[in-house]
Amino acid sequence: MPPPDNTAEIRITAEPIDNQRCKFVLSVPVLSGGVRRFARAEDATGSPLAAAIFAIPELAVSELIVSGNIITVVKQSPAPWQTLGRAVGSAIRSALTADVPAVTPARKPASGEGSAVSDDALYEQVAKVFDEQVNPMVARHGGHVELIDVQDAVVMLRMGGGCQGCGMADVTLRQGIEGMLAQLVPAVRGIVDITDHTSGANPYFQAAKK
Repeated sequence: MPPPDNTAEIRITAEPIDNQRCKFVLSVPVLSGGVRRFARAEDATGSPLAAAIFAIPELAVSELIVSGNIITVVKQSPAPWQTLGRAVGSAIRSALTADVPAVTPARKPASGEGSAVSDDALYEQVAKVFDEQVNPMVARHGGHVELIDVQDAVVMLRMGGGCQGCGMADVTLRQGIEGMLAQLVPAVRGIVDITDHTSGANPYFQAAKK
């Protein structure tokens, strides 16, 4: 009798952010606590899941972020996610069914190693602020703000729901979110909004009324 196929128990949902970024949401946790950010294949040593995704040749991965049950993949390949998603899913399943940890926790810097806050640590701090303060605030207006990435201490986010295309989105961004991060996560150097506001329910650029 063949052994049971444990991969069938793992559900993976691909949620493309844009043509370069896709979020893979799993039904099981990948990393319990913290965030791992892989900027190159060499960083994936000791983390089979990350190594397997970097090894997909047609993907040309430039960055990988693992947090809880979410894996965000950034690729350089122009091929659509509909074509590449299956290969990523297979790599994830293979790594999760192995007998070794799929992703090893981030190494904590030794004392005296430097006081600069890493992008991994900033991502974790910003994600907590978004979950506990930003999203409860914008949810009152039917909106949602998604943390996409932190690169060189610059936060990349996308607005959704009532925030996408809202004429007040820039006010929310600059006075609300930016001010909140400046106070709670002072190491953040800036914010980049990658939202396509023209496709929202209340786009900035509306047809002139006649």
